[in-house]
Amino acid sequence: MALESYKSENLHLIKEALDYTQVGLTVTDPSLPDNPLIYVNKGFLDMTGYQETEVLGRNCRFLQGDETEQIALKQIRTAIENKEAVTVQLKNYKKSGQMFWNELSVAPLWIDEKEGKRLYFVGLQKDVTKEKEQQELLEQSIDEVLNISVPIVPVKDGISVLPIIGTLTAPRFDKIISTVSTYISQSKDDYFIVDLSGLLEVDSFVADAIFKLNDLILMTGTELIVTGIKPNLAMKMGEMREDFRELNTYMNVKSALKKLNI
Repeated sequence: MALESYKSENLHLIKEALDYTQVGLTVTDPSLPDNPLIYVNKGFLDMTGYQETEVLGRNCRFLQGDETEQIALKQIRTAIENKEAVTVQLKNYKKSGQMFWNELSVAPLWIDEKEGKRLYFVGLQKDVTKEKEQQELLEQSIDEVLNISVPIVPVKDGISVLPIIGTLTAPRFDKIISTVSTYISQSKDDYFIVDLSGLLEVDSFVADAIFKLNDLILMTGTELIVTGIKPNLAMKMGEMREDFRELNTYMNVKSALKKLNI
């Protein structure tokens, strides 16, 4: 096989391979006005719904819309100006007007030509709409779980109980702080009981969280009562702060309510 024929067949094979992939592939030429598209593969056309004649010679901004993130666009512009690679996720729009999440990677490509090295930019586009929707559903589920995990129970006028069951994580503690602050400001309770008997894990984070919760509640004029402190948690809290003994603690909620004559 002649060398020229071999090269021609290879180029045809490469084009077929690029068109076979479902990932969008584009090439732009920054030496031309407005850095236009000079090549798009079939994956890009299928993803966006455009024809090749509708996009070649145009800047990729025709995919943008009202909800396209300006921060992501700025990252792309900065990378192109600095001739650097960048990957972003942004909202783009198909020819039909349908929005889709585009995971876009842009990288500089230097090609040796007769006049010297010439710069192009290669773009890879991947439709990650389903992944983003699943992520949003997961985040909503986590928010719902966090809401359920802060079950404040009013037992009498001026007294409420919050049982903390399971594992106390940082996101859950942030939710507790937010919920308790709002609840106490509205209820004006005299006493707020936090029961720790259902905690599965006890560590320095839990100990620090109890002190922070106590400091917060004291600022509202409500007295915090902590019940169900296990010996290992008491030791950790005692090591962390000398004023641990000043905390109002009881073995369980029942003994605390009895002390309050309830």
